[in-house]
Amino acid sequence: MASFTRSDELQGAEFVDADLRRARFVRADLSGVVMRGVDLAGADIDAPWLCEGGGSFLRVNGVDVAPLVDAELDRRFPGRADRRAVDPDGLRAAWATLERTWATALERVEAMPAGTVDVSVGGEWSFAQTLRHLVMATDTWLGRAILEIEQPYHPIGQPNAESEADGNDVAVFSRVAPSYAEVLEVRAGRVAMVRDFLATVSPTVLASTRRNPHDPEEQETVLSCLHVILEEEWEHLRYALRDLDAIEAEPEA
Repeated sequence: MASFTRSDELQGAEFVDADLRRARFVRADLSGVVMRGVDLAGADIDAPWLCEGGGSFLRVNGVDVAPLVDAELDRRFPGRADRRAVDPDGLRAAWATLERTWATALERVEAMPAGTVDVSVGGEWSFAQTLRHLVMATDTWLGRAILEIEQPYHPIGQPNAESEADGNDVAVFSRVAPSYAEVLEVRAGRVAMVRDFLATVSPTVLASTRRNPHDPEEQETVLSCLHVILEEEWEHLRYALRDLDAIEAEPEA
């Protein structure tokens, strides 16, 4: 099967009567793509940034489905809509809901067959790797950005492909997979860090600025950093539950 990587230039390409069945697009920029007279039966699109920026849209047969998707996700995940809370009390309540929801997910995977936490579905991160990535996300946006810790990263953190490509802090992370017990311990510590920070945060602190951890020339408010953490938590919870559903649906050997 042909493979096109980031080094290939396909911008502005035109596909006419092309057979793209079962093609897989991973971390591909499809913004502005126009499709006409296409068969999308069985297509599966996951675009976590679909509703960001205010001007984002995805039109299907002339209908912008982006707000419909966002509203449906809020319905499926009670408390998700609060990820954009703007005041201390709202943020504390949003985080408390997230903690309860993740606790339910942890209980679910604990009741599944041994080894489930390390199963990858469709090449995606396993449940354990997802928790490790959230450790990294907390270290990035709370530790580095908000608290301005020079080296905030725990070695078990799971960097994403973009971090590995840029080489940013990748040397910090362990190449040896930790035990699930260690993952749970470190993850619980990071969850507590966010909870403790929110316990005393004030409107003045929320409005204060910090350097963007990925682009120090750019400024972020503490509130916007917290919104990134909340967004990461809800998106990766969605991925984790999606994959647990897929694992449970697999017929027994």
